[in-house]
Amino acid sequence: MSVTAHLEELKKKHQNLSEQVDMAQRSPGIDQMQVATMKKQKLKLKEEITRLSS
Repeated sequence: MSVTAHLEELKKKHQNLSEQVDMAQRSPGIDQMQVATMKKQKLKLKEEITRLSS
């Protein structure tokens, strides 16, 4: 897999997680630990995207 293709895949995953976090935060009774875990995954993806883009 080329770096460009890998970056695109990471960006798609980051966007997907972002949407999931948004939906979860709007849902009543959502487990805040689950939201925090998704946010950590999102941050790791963003860091990897930034690292590969440099």
